[in-house]
Amino acid sequence: MIWSKNETLTRGEMESLQLERLKETVNRMYEKNEPYRKKMSEAGIRPEDIRSLEDLKRLPFTTKDDLRDNYPYGYFSTPKNEIVRIHASSGTTGKPTVVGYTRKDLETWTELVTRIAVMGGATKDDIAQICFGYGMFTGALGLHYGLENLGAIVAPASSGNTEKQIMYLKDFESTLLVATPSYALHIAEVARAMGIDPAKDLKVKTGLFGGEGITESMREEMYRLWGRDMKVTQNYGMSELMGPGISGECLELQGMHINEDNFIPEIINPETGEVLPAGEEGELVISCINKEGLPLIRYRTKDITRLVNEPCKCGRTTVRMESIKGRSDDMLVIRGVNVFPSQIEEVLLKVSGIGPHYEIIVDRVNHLDNIEIKVELCDDNKLDLYSQLTALEEEIKHKLRVVLGLSANVKLVAPHSLRRFEGKAKRVVDLRK
Repeated sequence: MIWSKNETLTRGEMESLQLERLKETVNRMYEKNEPYRKKMSEAGIRPEDIRSLEDLKRLPFTTKDDLRDNYPYGYFSTPKNEIVRIHASSGTTGKPTVVGYTRKDLETWTELVTRIAVMGGATKDDIAQICFGYGMFTGALGLHYGLENLGAIVAPASSGNTEKQIMYLKDFESTLLVATPSYALHIAEVARAMGIDPAKDLKVKTGLFGGEGITESMREEMYRLWGRDMKVTQNYGMSELMGPGISGECLELQGMHINEDNFIPEIINPETGEVLPAGEEGELVISCINKEGLPLIRYRTKDITRLVNEPCKCGRTTVRMESIKGRSDDMLVIRGVNVFPSQIEEVLLKVSGIGPHYEIIVDRVNHLDNIEIKVELCDDNKLDLYSQLTALEEEIKHKLRVVLGLSANVKLVAPHSLRRFEGKAKRVVDLRK
């Protein structure tokens, strides 16, 4: 099922719509957003200079710092009396980024989330349990209204209290789970400890996962715990741009379809800002072209990915983005080697005998970078078998060396000893900072 005809526009139709909306958005920002008008003036460009989509790259970038420097309302392009909802990021690395929505923005957001829910296999007959935390975070309310718009029953379970979540899953006969992938794995783990087999004793058949990326190895782990009949898809969003609804996987699992009638994607070299040719990997940049409260032009997401333009078997004609490889600001440089945590996860999830939970600790010893990876065993009996433990550690170290091109210390720890996360998993501790 395809929710909107705009998901199947020809390339010419899509680009015509994009250009029309881009011009309107640039005009709005130039007139009503003083900080961005200043950026445009410094770049020597005015709204009338935007005559084609090719002119997009002449416009200045927007970054998270722009929003923080103009906290809380200085980057809005709408008077406050037209704003009906405010969300904000957690602000763990500085001032939170504040997002404002007009009534039209909320209608657009609901529509876009409905699209990505349908892409991922949701139907009006689903009972959807949302295990994102409700509050200033955009994920929970975004999926909530999108799924209600589809016609599904929504259980706003929020996050935490995992045993109660499992009770709801069982008693409500929930068929669709919304969560971060790491929390979905934790729910399954707790269910099994309670004597409940998620694949046999629960009725969850669809997982709409977001908040963090899914590697193919993590998807396989999801199938192992929840059953191979489960539809496991991921979707991509960012509070500053809208929340969830920017893109999502269809059931072909060949990348996440971008809602291009609302967002124009570019891929740039993260160091130079140069727009890269089609198909090359780099930093994702997004322009919002159908928002009123907080439209952003050429917003630097810092997420590393690649765009796919080939047709999809599902029938949608929108460009797709591959799974996020990592973030340009999360990339670890270890002894001169660039390392993404997702590379480490991909290796670990392919090794039998260990679980999906791990922690990466980076330190500097005698002026040299040192990386240690703590990994949980599936079976604590191995802790008493020194030879097997050593052999498994050496196996993991070898596989990491092949993929990363450097040596890492591996420490196997007891099952359930590493921290669990209900929201985005925080896997890296960098003690060099």
